[in-house]
Amino acid sequence: MCGIVGIVSTEPVNQQVYDSLLLLQHRGQDSTGIATADGPVFHMAKARGQVREAFRTRDMRSLMGNIGLGHVRYTTKGAAEREEEAQPFYVNAPYGIILVHNGNLTNTRELSEDLFRIDRRHVNSTSDTEMLLNVLATELQGQITGLDLDPDQIFTAVEQVHERVEGSYAVIALIAGHGLLAFRDPFGIRPLILGRRSTASGKDEWIVASESLVLENGDYEIVRDVAPGEAIFITLDGEMISKQCARNPRLVPCAFEYVYLARPDSVMNGISVYEARLRMGDRLADTVKAHMPLGDIDVVMPIPDSSRPSAMQVAQKLGIEYREGFYKNRYVGRTFIMPGQSERKRSVRQKLNAMGTEFRGKNILIVDDSIVRGTTSQQIVEMARAAGANKVTFSSAAPPVRFPHVYGINMPSRQELIAHGRKIPEIAAELGADHMIYQEVADLQAAITEGTSIDALDLSCFTGDYVTGTVTDEYLSWVEQTQLS
Repeated sequence: MCGIVGIVSTEPVNQQVYDSLLLLQHRGQDSTGIATADGPVFHMAKARGQVREAFRTRDMRSLMGNIGLGHVRYTTKGAAEREEEAQPFYVNAPYGIILVHNGNLTNTRELSEDLFRIDRRHVNSTSDTEMLLNVLATELQGQITGLDLDPDQIFTAVEQVHERVEGSYAVIALIAGHGLLAFRDPFGIRPLILGRRSTASGKDEWIVASESLVLENGDYEIVRDVAPGEAIFITLDGEMISKQCARNPRLVPCAFEYVYLARPDSVMNGISVYEARLRMGDRLADTVKAHMPLGDIDVVMPIPDSSRPSAMQVAQKLGIEYREGFYKNRYVGRTFIMPGQSERKRSVRQKLNAMGTEFRGKNILIVDDSIVRGTTSQQIVEMARAAGANKVTFSSAAPPVRFPHVYGINMPSRQELIAHGRKIPEIAAELGADHMIYQEVADLQAAITEGTSIDALDLSCFTGDYVTGTVTDEYLSWVEQTQLS
């Protein structure tokens, strides 16, 4: 999971990209980067850390041009501590291409071999984004017959990328002297949204970004989601051309976007994240009611912030008092996307504080958005008991995470997942909770897709069914070995 944005404007774009990345900071905290194009010349600045830490006035002044892109990184491939792994990535031929990517490729072993032995391209990092960039550059080079570059050649190159690359990818690239290219994998696993605004001169300005809140904040009209498999090319003059580049596209977005990753004020694939989380709460309330006496619950409490909508609905539907007993330190980042387990453990206590007046002598129903490794949940239960809770029931608005997530979320190892190989009472015991209640898989899918034409979601971390159909047990074992070594 990362956050990406690309803008074609009629004025300098550096501040717009910077402001957009601030709005996407929740999608990645490890590193960030901005690139702009001033005619045929690229300018780039990238660094470790969050957006406000990474860029100085001198960096912003150097980012000249009316077209640009940006990235915030949450590490899924490559080392978090290496600045060389930060995006964007650049190749100088053909023309010069700079690219950012949100997602995770699942055939990097094959791509690495092909890039070296067939394409004769050197990849200087362990990042799958650099591989993706070199595949695109190779395919685009093969389409060029003269000096000029036309959209049909670009779209044919994207078609070949779809043929060679497996996994999830939402991509934005700048092609020097020509324009901005954006495309999405044939399943639309990771989000990408297109927006437009008109200037006083009558020219169109364009934006593509991971979440709709970026468009709304910049006063862009939301045009639509980039379709699965579709490529969009926007010229330097603001002309937008699009084409479907995949053979059998099918929209199967990642359910975890709606559970945790996206901001609640975003709309992706026509689904309001906030409303989806409210519906998750409604359905979780039914499951709570079916599994325990409501007289055993005095108050419902969320773990701020992403579980708050679900917790409010659970309390309302069950007729139980809603209280907020955990106070959040907003200057600590999201613990789930910390790069290592030790950082996550240390950050939980820094992030949350339990107020004893809300816990003392009460039976508490805690609602969290999901439980992945259990690190945070275990410490939360300990905090609730230390604050005086009588009984602690822990509930999750998502089903048990039992399988690795290979499409852009850092859940690579089954051994890290608290629900893998455990029954629900065993998970409760591991967390130290009196009871444990999870959302049902069917209820999660129904809550997210209600009122839409979407008939499937990527639920692979809950079910073990991988939407691309190319993820094998051998691949999962290889991922685990490389991540743990």
